Amino acid sequence: MNTPTESRKGADSVALVVEAGRPPRRARDRGAWFLVLPALIPVLALSVGPLLYGILLAFTDAQSGRTAPTQWIGGLNFRDLLHDTLFWESFRIGLVWAVGVTVPQFLLALGLALLLNQDLPLRPLARALAIVPWAMPEVVVGIMWRLVYNPDAGILNETLRDLGLGDGRDWLGGALPAVIVVGVWAGMPQTTVALLAGLQNTPRELHEAAAVDGAGAWRRFRTVTWPALRPIALAITALNLIWNFNSFALVYVLTGGGPGGKTRLPMLFAYEEAFRYGQFGYAAAMGCVMVAVISVLLAVFLVGRLRGGEDA
Repeated sequence: MNTPTESRKGADSVALVVEAGRPPRRARDRGAWFLVLPALIPVLALSVGPLLYGILLAFTDAQSGRTAPTQWIGGLNFRDLLHDTLFWESFRIGLVWAVGVTVPQFLLALGLALLLNQDLPLRPLARALAIVPWAMPEVVVGIMWRLVYNPDAGILNETLRDLGLGDGRDWLGGALPAVIVVGVWAGMPQTTVALLAGLQNTPRELHEAAAVDGAGAWRRFRTVTWPALRPIALAITALNLIWNFNSFALVYVLTGGGPGGKTRLPMLFAYEEAFRYGQFGYAAAMGCVMVAVISVLLAVFLVGRLRGGEDA
């Protein structure tokens, strides 16, 4: 029988043989970069490159249609932006929109996910129908809801007239609340799918044990379901907040930022400055501010996740 010392020597010898058969560390690193490069090039070309160009453009007086060369003007665009009340009003609208969509979106998606997690008749069909809005392009969603909200022949006003509840109203005239409803409807399926995946990964034995101990539905949700869903809920809420703050197509199709700028989100404001008024440098400065805000939101989310991991 081999002694412990002989066993350790044998293991060390095997390790040396295996290590000798491996390529050098530098060669392995080059091989890893070679494998990553096909995925890295599109990211650099389509994301990092335009981002850096946009930051550079924010410090210039770039405009469309001008014959004079573009000049470096330093932080003048940011100084003007600091005193631009219209931009900060759009920023406030963007925050109201993002929170107003994200919060009910999460609450309704949580209720729908809990419902779809039950043993219901035709559950596969119900799950398929629940994600239909997610599969529709935002432009199509916007056109469809414009037809629903149409003050003359929209299905919503026609229903109200048939029920004797009035002659209808111009729903998009009130603007932001009506648009928030559309945003919640369009984005809820994505949150539902994420939460439903978390519910399905929660061990059923934990619920059964809690039920045997006499825990009611609310207590089981609070002590079993929510702790398992909490990381997913934090992640999807942070992502929804960022995506909703950056919304463009849906609101542009529905209202174009009107009436009277009541739905002019920051992305719409930057779009108008760049492509309607030709102020590319000023619009790029707006984009830099929005990137900074998104970076702060991501930092807050990551810090919360790290603290949550430490507490766990």
